[in-house]
Amino acid sequence: MATTEVQGLIIETEGDGAPVVCIHGLGGSSNNWTPVLAAFEGKKVIRIDLPGSARSPLPSQRLSIDVYVNAIVSALRELKIERADVVAHSMGTIVAQHLAVRHPELVKSLALFGPLLAPPDAGRDGIRQRAAIARGKGVAGLQEIADAIVKGATSDETKAQRPVAVALVRESVMRQSPEGYAQSCEALAGAQAAEVDNIKVPTLLITGDQDGVGKPEAVKAMGERIAGAKVVVLSGCGHWTTFEKPAESKTELQTFYQSLR
Repeated sequence: MATTEVQGLIIETEGDGAPVVCIHGLGGSSNNWTPVLAAFEGKKVIRIDLPGSARSPLPSQRLSIDVYVNAIVSALRELKIERADVVAHSMGTIVAQHLAVRHPELVKSLALFGPLLAPPDAGRDGIRQRAAIARGKGVAGLQEIADAIVKGATSDETKAQRPVAVALVRESVMRQSPEGYAQSCEALAGAQAAEVDNIKVPTLLITGDQDGVGKPEAVKAMGERIAGAKVVVLSGCGHWTTFEKPAESKTELQTFYQSLR
């Protein structure tokens, strides 16, 4: 495994073969994909920390979905990646959708966990309020946010039976920089839906039956707009899919990639 800085992004690369690019969501990092790495056997895995998240520094531009997409495109060009399978979670699925629509030549397939087209209008102010907490209270605010996310975005089963998954969610959010997390929230709050009807690559959509962000009914409707998309709803799972249901997530990815051969 190698960790390098590419176009201002901290990127982990591992393995050889066809490339797969992994994009985390709000409050995430490259470690969102650690539980499912076995699903990428035989591939070159490229795990990105998005600008302002985890180990990647904030760029001079304020964060937005456009900034994320452009940063990934620039990094892939520097890495000489011409086409890749793309895996994403939560806010990262919005980034991946825009990437697939704007740069279809770069995307071979999509596997989207806890996907959403964009935040509902009624939820945008709440996301901006989260940004204000992170910016105003700093590390104490991030702990407050992390605890709220564990309570609201993980399943009852996870909270009762998977203390390590709960710890991972808390750690992921608490280790963000306050300003980076705040700008990431603002980027999500301002996100607009991509024209997903124009996505023409094989697509897998995975969500949890207790995912309040990638709600099953919304994910199924999204799947109907993407030709040939497969939708999977995992039982006893909230929004942090790969942490809460790692074995099931890995199996679904393996089945998906086998179907593309």
